[in-house]
Amino acid sequence: MLLEVQALEARHGLLQAVRDVSLKVAEGETLALVGANGAGKTTLLRTIAGGHRAAAGRVLFDGTDVTRSSAHKRVRMGIALVPEGRHLFPRLTVDENLRVAGGNGRKGPWSLDAVYAAFPNLEPLRRHRAGTLSGGEQQATAIGRALMTNPRLLLVDEASLGLSPVAVDGVYRSLQTVIESGATIILVEQDLRRAMKVATRISCMLEGRIVLEGTPSELTREAVVDAYFGLREAGTSQATA
Repeated sequence: MLLEVQALEARHGLLQAVRDVSLKVAEGETLALVGANGAGKTTLLRTIAGGHRAAAGRVLFDGTDVTRSSAHKRVRMGIALVPEGRHLFPRLTVDENLRVAGGNGRKGPWSLDAVYAAFPNLEPLRRHRAGTLSGGEQQATAIGRALMTNPRLLLVDEASLGLSPVAVDGVYRSLQTVIESGATIILVEQDLRRAMKVATRISCMLEGRIVLEGTPSELTREAVVDAYFGLREAGTSQATA
């Protein structure tokens, strides 16, 4: 198992944002993490990536306990986060944003040429400053930047947030290319239709807990929506009736 999260808890001061979360992600899987705003999805991703300290529990990456490891060490081990809001260097060009990340990761197949092949809309923009790009172009750059570290596990937080439908289509076309390359991905997404289309497995969070898990073929959209809004006790692995 590539990633194991065991009874993980994370806090923001007195607020418990992640509550006793356990999950496993196998190599090559795409796990979609869904839930309403404030459900704990972003905090969970940041805790896996090392950007937020765990209050309890463990994070195991390829069998190694990384719970207390720094975010930089986790990047070198193969965990990369595409954060909500993208956080690019706005005055640097697309090329420069990608190259900065490339010096901090592992050796592997993702290079400038490979990123531009996966995100063809970026090729003509490589000399443009990141701050001048559209939201969709910035998101593509942010994902490409994470790929330049050659991750074994790619964490993508809110891939479609704030983007136009056309931009979202472009981002997901490129994400599909990344998925088909064999990447292991945890994808936080509020667009349930898109999440169920690309994921091999879905976990729904509510108030810091995972309340429903299953594959897209096992779960009805209605069951996920009910779990999303806490309309019933969903439990885990609730199958289609």
